[in-house]
Amino acid sequence: MDEVFKALADASRRALLDRLHARNGQTLTELCDGLAMTRQAVTKHLAILEAANLVTTRRHGREKLHFLNPVPIHQIGERWIRKFERAKLTALGDLKKRLEDSDD
Repeated sequence: MDEVFKALADASRRALLDRLHARNGQTLTELCDGLAMTRQAVTKHLAILEAANLVTTRRHGREKLHFLNPVPIHQIGERWIRKFERAKLTALGDLKKRLEDSDD
C-alpha cells in the first residue's frame, strides 16, 4: 500500500489517473496530448503507477493501451476512510431512530 500512497502523492500522476478515469484504454500519445510534460516524463509517471498497480497495460497490435485499475484506491477507502466513517454513520442512525421513536 505504500507504493500506492507514493504514486498518489504526485499531482501529475493523479492527473494521469483522472484522464484514464475519464476515458480508459488510452495510448501514451493520447495521454501526453495536452499535458505540459514531455513524453519521457509521462512514461516515468506511468511506470510508477504501474508499479503501484494503479495502471495496467495491454498490447493491441502496435499500440500499448493503459487502463485504470481502481482496486488499490478502493482498498485505501476500505482500510483508511470507511473505518473512520463507521462511528459517525452509526451515531446518525441512532439519532434518527431516537427522533422517529420520540414522534410516536
